Amino acid sequence: MTSNNDAQTVFVIDDDVDVRDSLKWLLESVGLNVQTYENALAFFDGFDKGKSGCIVMDVRMPGLSGINAQKKLPEHNIELPVIMISAHGNVDMAVTALTQGAMTFIEKPFDDQVLIDHVHNALEKDRTRFARRNSQSRIRERYDNLTRRERQVMELIVKGLSNQEAADELGINRKTVEGHRANMTAKMKVDSFAELVQVAIALGLVKGITE
Repeated sequence: MTSNNDAQTVFVIDDDVDVRDSLKWLLESVGLNVQTYENALAFFDGFDKGKSGCIVMDVRMPGLSGINAQKKLPEHNIELPVIMISAHGNVDMAVTALTQGAMTFIEKPFDDQVLIDHVHNALEKDRTRFARRNSQSRIRERYDNLTRRERQVMELIVKGLSNQEAADELGINRKTVEGHRANMTAKMKVDSFAELVQVAIALGLVKGITE
């Protein structure tokens, strides 16, 4: 079992206990961590917000359907990729699920390898999202540790002002700006102006630039 798999969980949501058990067995047989739920409400109650992984969910379930549960994911701050499965799929259901952001819609009975491949793709997608989110969080943490003056210097520098121009703008001398700039770049862990600009874009300090 790889460390990547150890860090991720496949959340199977299906009201049919036989389907839940067979999916759990199948996915665990290829080294994946699996948690099963009989309905979406149980999943919402039990989900750990810090978890990375993906959701495999039945479209038709008593109470809250898979389609409606999918709509509610943002309300619960859940961003995991969704794979929809159904024994009674139709075009409208598939279109709805996909337009709401599901990665794919699979009709039962499905080939085991097809599902496994889709799950691995979903996990890879979430690994990327999880890494990006953690990176954003670290950047914000570093920025929050800057002093007020270091933030002011950073914002002026990334807008293209020289040290002297930043000093004039802030009404302080150039040497002081250079000191604040050195402290700021060390705290932000950047080695170049280009890296500093990328960090500023991530923080939303530089407007009108798209990645």
